[in-house]
Amino acid sequence: MDEAERLVELIPRLRRYARALVGDRANADDLVQDTLERAWSKLHLYRQGTDLRAWLFTVMHNVHVNRVRAARINDPLGDEMPELAQRGTQADALLVRDLDRAIARLPADQRAVLLLVTLEEMSYEEVARTLGIPIGTVMSRLSRAREKLRAMMLGQSVGAKLKVVK
Repeated sequence: MDEAERLVELIPRLRRYARALVGDRANADDLVQDTLERAWSKLHLYRQGTDLRAWLFTVMHNVHVNRVRAARINDPLGDEMPELAQRGTQADALLVRDLDRAIARLPADQRAVLLLVTLEEMSYEEVARTLGIPIGTVMSRLSRAREKLRAMMLGQSVGAKLKVVK
């Protein structure tokens, strides 16, 4: 199977990751299209024998970062995370909705690592290569993302915990 066929084969995974990354279907499809267009034009830069999936996710990550930078989105909340409403007694669909919103509130770097590890089931090493960061950074971002998600889902504040040292 050549690279072009493998690119097409990976579209569902790209769409899933893009949807989780940007939040809505239309923007996700645009991101996938831009990613495939960039990947196709830069296919000569892909090294045979390496992981095409990781290379595509790197391309998608870079396209997404470029879009965010171009939009110059200013987050007025900074590091403060708003509290989520308490979970009602309704069906699990509400829990999934709250989780989706909480993931969307994570900082972009933590969200990217969390989604690649959990949704795409990539190893820490693959995520590090995909995002161009050290493995230790992957682990710390994942840890912080999980802690923030846990706090948001429990309706707790997401402040830094200080440890008293005597």
